[in-house]
Parts: sequence; C-alpha cells; structure tokens
Amino acid sequence: MGARGTARTSRALAETWHGLAIHLLRGLRREDTRAGMTGPRLSALSVVVFGGPITLGDLAAAEQVRPPTMTRLVAALEAGGLVRREHDPDDGRVVRLRATAKGQAVLRQGRDRRVRRLATPIAALSAAERAVLRDASAVMARVVAGLR
Repeated sequence: MGARGTARTSRALAETWHGLAIHLLRGLRREDTRAGMTGPRLSALSVVVFGGPITLGDLAAAEQVRPPTMTRLVAALEAGGLVRREHDPDDGRVVRLRATAKGQAVLRQGRDRRVRRLATPIAALSAAERAVLRDASAVMARVVAGLR
C-alpha cells in the first residue's frame, strides 16, 4: 500500500475510532447522572483526585476552561464536601485543591458504575472477540500515548 492508501486507511480508522469514542463516552456518561453531578464537575473532581493537590489555575488549564468557570465548579464541589482548599506549605500565598474522602469515594463509585456498565456487553462477546478486543486495546493504548 502506498502513502496515499496508508493515509486514507489511517483517516478511515481515525474516523471510526473517533465516532466509537464519542458513543462510548455518551453511553457511559448516563451512569454519571446517578452520582447527582454534572459531567464538568465530575471531570474536575477527577483531576483533583488523580492530579491533586492542584491550584485552581492549573485545574482550569487541565479542564480547558477559564478561571471564572472553574471557580464556580470548585465552589459547587466545596459545597458538596468533595474538595477543600489548602494553603501550600512552601508558599502560604498559594492555595491548592485537595479531594476529600467523600470526593474520592464519589469518583471511585462513579468509575465502578461505568466499568460495570461497560463490562456487561464485553462479557457477551465470544472468547475470540474478547481476545481481539484485548489486542486492539494494547494498540489503542499506544495510539493514545502518541496524542500526549
């Protein structure tokens, strides 16, 4: 296959995976409504849980929103007892956000619900199909690593 054929095949695969990723996330997002939180709040909480303690500015950058938007999201997370503000021990002027035990539990429970939801159709696949999916997952992990 020539360069043009490779480019066409790569583009077609990218379009297929892009569509699948969107539908996968939409389907799993339904599970998030059970947590009683919006997608943006859960996403911000996830960054704090896995990347915290973190400043509000760094959180806004990670979530690709403006600081005023993140301020409102964080206020809601604080009101729900999911995150708390702490002064940086090295520089008292810096405030970092840290997930509370409740915030960590909410995120863990949401992840567990999404994983269970996704495991159901995977369990319905044949052993051979699950093996193909396992192999494709390893390849897709390399593709995703190339996006970073």
